[in-house]
Amino acid sequence: MQKEKNRVFIFDTTLRDGEQSPGASMNSGEKLIIARQLEKLGVDIIEAGFPIASDGDFDAVRQIAREIKKCQIAALARANKIDIDRAWEAVKNAAHPRLHTFISSSDIHLKYQLKKTRRQVLMEAIAAVKYARAYTDNVEFSAMDATRTDKDYLVDIVSAVIDAGANTVNIPDTVGYTTPEEYGKMIAYLFAHVKNMGNTIISVHCHNDLGLAVANSLAAVKNGARQVECTINGIGERAGNTSLEEIVMTLNTRKDIYGLYTKIKTEHIFKSSRLLTQVTGIPVQPNKAIVGANAFAHESGIHQDGLIKEKSTYEIMKPQSVGITDTHIVLGKHSGRNAISQHLKKMGYVLTDEQLNKVTARVKEMADIKKDIYDEDLEAILYEEVYRVKDKYTLVYLNVVSGNVAIPSATMEMQVGKEIVRDAGFGNGPVDATFAAIRNITKTNYSLMKYVVTAITGGSDALGEVTVELRFNSHSVIGRGAHPDVIVASAKAYINALNRLEFMKENTKKVKVELIPEIR
Repeated sequence: MQKEKNRVFIFDTTLRDGEQSPGASMNSGEKLIIARQLEKLGVDIIEAGFPIASDGDFDAVRQIAREIKKCQIAALARANKIDIDRAWEAVKNAAHPRLHTFISSSDIHLKYQLKKTRRQVLMEAIAAVKYARAYTDNVEFSAMDATRTDKDYLVDIVSAVIDAGANTVNIPDTVGYTTPEEYGKMIAYLFAHVKNMGNTIISVHCHNDLGLAVANSLAAVKNGARQVECTINGIGERAGNTSLEEIVMTLNTRKDIYGLYTKIKTEHIFKSSRLLTQVTGIPVQPNKAIVGANAFAHESGIHQDGLIKEKSTYEIMKPQSVGITDTHIVLGKHSGRNAISQHLKKMGYVLTDEQLNKVTARVKEMADIKKDIYDEDLEAILYEEVYRVKDKYTLVYLNVVSGNVAIPSATMEMQVGKEIVRDAGFGNGPVDATFAAIRNITKTNYSLMKYVVTAITGGSDALGEVTVELRFNSHSVIGRGAHPDVIVASAKAYINALNRLEFMKENTKKVKVELIPEIR
C-alpha cells in the first residue's frame, strides 16, 4: 500500500473490534456475508478477526482470506510468535494479506497489565514486527493505549518499529480518552519527531467513550494520518469505534476543509448498515448520522417547505449518495400545506385548496393522536374528507362504556341534516352498542352483512380501518371509517354506509331500489 498525499485508507474492523460489541458475536457464515458487503463498499483493508482467539475466529478469517480478492485482509496478533504464526496461517492465502501486531505502550498498562519495563516492551515490539515481516512485507504495528503514552517514548517505539519493517503504524485511542485538539497535536508531534517516517502510513483507531471518536479521527487526518480504522454503524468495544459512514461522508462532504478523499463507494453505505443490523440484531438509533431512520427525514413545516423549493436548503448531502432512495417527508402536526400537497401529488392525488385545507386539518388532528402518518393514513383521510358522498349523518361525539362487569352501552350525538340528535344504545359489546345507538338516532334498521377491522399501519397506535356492509333487498352498500380508536372507526364506517344509502335514495333515477322499511 503506497502512501498517497490526499487519500485516506479505510481500515474496517467491524469483524474484529466491532464483533467485540456486546451481543454482536458472529459465526463464520455471517462474517463472510459482511465481508462480501465490505468488498462491495470498497474498503481498503478488512480486519477479519483475531485468529488466536478461537478456532471459529481462525476459520472465519481463513474463509474470508480465501474468497475476498479486492481488499487487503488483516489478522490481528499480539506481539508474540504464537499469535503471529496463527494469524499468518489464517491469511496466507489472501490475495492481499496483512499481519497486524500490537502491544501496550502506556505506563499504566505496562505497570498493571504487562508488568514490564519500557525497554522490554520496545524490544518485544521490534521482535514482533521483524518476525511478521518474515512472512509478508505488509505489516502493521499498533501501540495500544497510545494516547496515554509518554510522547517521547511513543516516538521511540514508532521509530523502532518502522526500522524493523512496519509500513503502517497505528496510534490508537484505546480507551476513548483523548480530545480532538490533543490528538491532533500528538499526531503532529510524531510527524515532527519521527525522522524515519518516509512512506510509512500513520493510522488512527479511536473509541467513542466520550463521543469523540469521529472528531478525534478527523483531527488526526488533518495532521497527517492517512488511515482510519473504523466500523459500520460505529459498533465496537464499550461505546464503540469511529463510525465508517460518518468519517467517510464528512471527508466527502467537506472537501473544502480537509481536501482528502477515500475510495469508498458511498452508495453502498446504507445497505451495509442495514445488513449489519440484520446479522447482529443491534439496531441503529433513529437519530444516528448518515444511516439513522431520521437522518434524511424532515417534519418541520419550515424545513419541508424549503426542501420542496430547493433540497440544499436543509440537506447537506443527497440521500442517494449513501444509498437511500429519497428524502423522507414526515407528515405530522408540524407539516405545512405545501409539504402535504407535494406528498399527495407523489401519491397521485391533486386537490383543490378547499380539499387540501380539510386534509391538512385532519393530518394535524391525527398527528396529535398517533406519532407517524403513513401513506395509508393519508388515503384513509382522503376518503373521509374528499371522496366520500355528501353526508346526511355526521358523528359529533361518542362515549362507550364496556367491560366484563358492565353492560355495554353507547351514548352518541349525531347531526342529522341540520338537527343535533342525542341517544343511547345497548348491545352485546361496545361495537354492537354503538350500532344500536346509531340505529336509534337515524331510525333505521338495515341488515349488517359484514363487519371487518384492519390495522392499516403498524404499531400499538395503528390506524384501524373498519369496513361495514349494509344490505337492503337485493342491494348492498359498503361504508368505511378510519381512526386509531377502533370503536370510533366502527361508528364512522356504519354512518358512512348510511350516507351512501342516502345518496342512492336521492338518485333513484340512476339506481332503482326498494328499501327495507325504516323504523318509525
